[in-house]
Amino acid sequence: IGALLLITGVQQPWPVAAGFAFFTALLGVFLAIPMKRQMINHEQLRFPSGIATAETLRSLYSKTGESLKQARSLLIALGAGALIGLLHTYSTLIEQLKLKNRLPHWLEWLSSKIYLPDTWDFAGWLNPLARGQMAGLAFEPSVMLVGAGMITGLRVSLSMFAGSALLYYVVAPNLVALDAANAGVAGWMPSFKMSPEGNFNPARWALWGGTALMVFASLTQVALNWRTVARSFRIFKKEERNPAQTAAEAVEVPNAWLFIGLIPVTIGLVIVQYFAFHIAVWLGLISVALSFVLCLVCCRVTGDTDQGPVGAMGKVTQLLYAVLPGASGVITTNLMAAGTTAAAANASADLLTDLKSGYLLGANPRRQFLAQFFGVFFGVLAIVPAWYLMVPDKKALEAFNPPATYMWKATADLLTQGINHLPHTALIAIVIGALAGIILPVLEFLWPKAKPFLPSAMGLGLAWVIPFQNALSFLIGALILTGWQKWNRKNSDTFTIPIASGLVAGESLVAAFIAIACTLVGFLTLR
Repeated sequence: IGALLLITGVQQPWPVAAGFAFFTALLGVFLAIPMKRQMINHEQLRFPSGIATAETLRSLYSKTGESLKQARSLLIALGAGALIGLLHTYSTLIEQLKLKNRLPHWLEWLSSKIYLPDTWDFAGWLNPLARGQMAGLAFEPSVMLVGAGMITGLRVSLSMFAGSALLYYVVAPNLVALDAANAGVAGWMPSFKMSPEGNFNPARWALWGGTALMVFASLTQVALNWRTVARSFRIFKKEERNPAQTAAEAVEVPNAWLFIGLIPVTIGLVIVQYFAFHIAVWLGLISVALSFVLCLVCCRVTGDTDQGPVGAMGKVTQLLYAVLPGASGVITTNLMAAGTTAAAANASADLLTDLKSGYLLGANPRRQFLAQFFGVFFGVLAIVPAWYLMVPDKKALEAFNPPATYMWKATADLLTQGINHLPHTALIAIVIGALAGIILPVLEFLWPKAKPFLPSAMGLGLAWVIPFQNALSFLIGALILTGWQKWNRKNSDTFTIPIASGLVAGESLVAAFIAIACTLVGFLTLR
């Protein structure tokens, strides 16, 4: 909706924003039902933030001797994470106060003396390009992703780093040279959009190949495990179960709820798309069907890496709608159909992270689902008024300079001109990513003993969507875990999850408080 505001210059009426947010969130919540059975119950995907939340709660409420030690280690790590998070995020609040002329002198003095930058850029010998700088080629002094790397493990984290290093140190420099060699050649489309200084963001090109890899890897894994997936959807067939299985099934969300919920949600979403955005009914139905595929991908990537590639999932829809009859060349259809699938995928992955915490703690998944279901109603009541208060018009949104929103707009602008306006190298990356996404899961399926030595398809795909600095932080966390296991395995098994969870929770909480404080400052100074 923000990208649509940038394109049209007109803010949508509040019933449109509320209806769109409401139905897309509900779509993701209902689509999470079969995902939970497959990815949490059967495949036991990690969902690192879900583990961190569960471990935080378990440590804080346990009373045994070892649990108390774990709780103390968690609280110490939480304090460390909060301190580091404060040092490199409170500058945002400082800038907000400066803009409003409400910054106390003592706080201005303190911020000039104690400050941790968001990133430390790699320059000189670490930059493979002599001219300019690649966005994201930096070290991020954040312990949140380091903690996530400790939970994720070495295989996925190493795959992420290897994929990112391949992009930044091999592929991107060679593409820059290729663009230079073909400058002025008729029909050649450069891979990267360069600033006058030669700076660019490799991920804006690489996300096409990375997204293709993640999508095809997810679909291949589903195809290889079709029997298990099919069991997740059985609602009528009765099977013989032992008492334990019967008790476990009694608290699971019935698959019938999926179909009962999808009917009114689909109707409501298609109506909003048709009347608000003039999207044909059949195109709206395709966006709902595609949401299931992208929820599957987003949930799997989040389960493996803790990084939900929501923006990348939207690009899949935008690419498809660039060639569908009736949608090709229509920027509103391209943008809002993609918004539907991305929002649903985000809600679904978010719910699965919560369900992972509940699964580890023995919570009732049916009650968790109902809490999330009713949470959608309250969420819409909170977020829609906040949106209009913060962004009353196009000028206010431009003042925020939101990078993701501009990226959605840029992709819609590009693809509504036709898929042939993608760089030729991006089309090649899509094909290579798709092939890699098929080959890696097949190799794991045929030779399961070789899986620990094969790169993670999700890790490689995500590496081309997130910046290098994120992949580096994950690797640092995984290497800390590996070294600790070599040094003292028993000690590592006891304290890794509490410490990693504390780092994740501490920095996350501080970042949330800083964001809330910045918003309050903005609201108070509107008067």
